[in-house]
Amino acid sequence: MKVTIDLDADRYRAIKVEAARTDRSVRDVVDEALEAWLETNETREDLASAEEALAEYRRDGGKAADAFFGRLAAETRSTYGQDEG
Repeated sequence: MKVTIDLDADRYRAIKVEAARTDRSVRDVVDEALEAWLETNETREDLASAEEALAEYRRDGGKAADAFFGRLAAETRSTYGQDEG
């Protein structure tokens, strides 16, 4: 898809220099930059979501995974007997 954007003259020159230096088109350089920007924002959103989930987990009295799985293993052993493996 074609898009028209207005860029600062110095920024456009820098993009042209990078494109020439790496033997790519201005379009490819801009496309790569936009893709990196989108990925960075998505990662930032994922981290924020994970931090919110962790805060909720702690607020609700969550337990560490090793404690949870240790308790689960003990319950399983007491219900089904000692495993042979």
